[in-house]
Amino acid sequence: MNEERVIEKAFVGLSRKMSGRVFRDVSLAKRVTFRVGGPASILATADTISDLRLLFQIVERYRIPYFVLGKGSNILVSDKGFKGIAIELGPNFKKISVDGRYIQTGAAAALSTLSQVAWKNSLKGFAFAVGIPGSLGGALVMNAGAHGGCMANIVNTVTVYTPNCELRVLNKTELGFGYRTSSLLSYGIIVEAMTRLEPGDPDRIRFLMERYFRRRKEVQPFEYPTAGSIFKNVSGISSGKVIDEVGCKGLTIGGAQVSSKHGNFIVNLGNAKAQDIYSLIGEVRRRVYGRKRILLEPEIIILGEFEDEQRNS
Repeated sequence: MNEERVIEKAFVGLSRKMSGRVFRDVSLAKRVTFRVGGPASILATADTISDLRLLFQIVERYRIPYFVLGKGSNILVSDKGFKGIAIELGPNFKKISVDGRYIQTGAAAALSTLSQVAWKNSLKGFAFAVGIPGSLGGALVMNAGAHGGCMANIVNTVTVYTPNCELRVLNKTELGFGYRTSSLLSYGIIVEAMTRLEPGDPDRIRFLMERYFRRRKEVQPFEYPTAGSIFKNVSGISSGKVIDEVGCKGLTIGGAQVSSKHGNFIVNLGNAKAQDIYSLIGEVRRRVYGRKRILLEPEIIILGEFEDEQRNS
C-alpha cells in the first residue's frame, strides 16, 4: 500500500470516530511560531482520552509517525511538510486546578497562564516561566527554564498516555530530567502534570515576574517570528555569547537572520523559508565549530526533510 493511500485510510478512520476535528493537508506555518513550514498529512485535535486511544490505534495499525504540536514554539517544520499526524490537544487538556501548594494542569495549558495562576494563589517557584512561550507539555519535554529556575525543580508527577493505551503516572525519578531534556517522549503523550510549589509573598512574586518579563523584552527579538533559543548552552557557556564572538550576529540566509539583538535567536524577517532557517542553523554551527571547536546542539525540534542534512554534523 503506497504512502498516500495509507494516509487516506488513516484519515477516514479518524474522521469517523474522533470527537475532535480532523483535517487533511493543513499548513503548519500558522501553528508554529517561526511562521514557516509545509502541511501535515493529517491534523487531529484530541479532546478526550478516547481520542488519544483512537490515534494510537491508527498509528499502530498504519505505522504512521506522529508528533504533538503544542504551541509550536520550539519547532522547525520542513517546507515539504510532515508526512504523518500532527496532534493538537483540545480544551479538555487545558484545565488547571489548585489544591494548596499543588497545581494540577493539563498538558495543553499555556506556561504563561500557569505562572499567573501560581502568582494569584501566592505560590512561588513559577515566576521564571512568565515569558516562556509554549504549553506545559512542551516545557516538560525540554525541561524549559530561565533565571535559575526550570521545570525539573517544581514538577511532582506527570501523567502520560502510552502507546499501549494506558494512563501512567510518572514520579520525578522517572522523568529523566537534564539540561533542556527529559525522557518523557519515550513514554507517550503527556496529558497532565502536578507541580509542587511553596507559599510566597504575592508582591514579591509579581515583582520577579515583571522583572523577568522586562528583561526578556530587552534582550530577545519579540518583533519577529522566532522559535526561542536555537541552541543549548554548552558546559555552562552561553551559546549566544559564543555565536556573538565568532561574528554571526546579523548573518542572513534568504529571509532568515541571526538576531542582532541575541545571538541564540534566529528570526524570520517576513519571507523566510524553513530551509533558510535550517541552512542558517547549519552555517552557525560550522562557524562556531571552526573557530571555537564547540559543537552546538539544537534545542529546537526539527521535523520533516531538509536539504543538506546537518543536524548531526
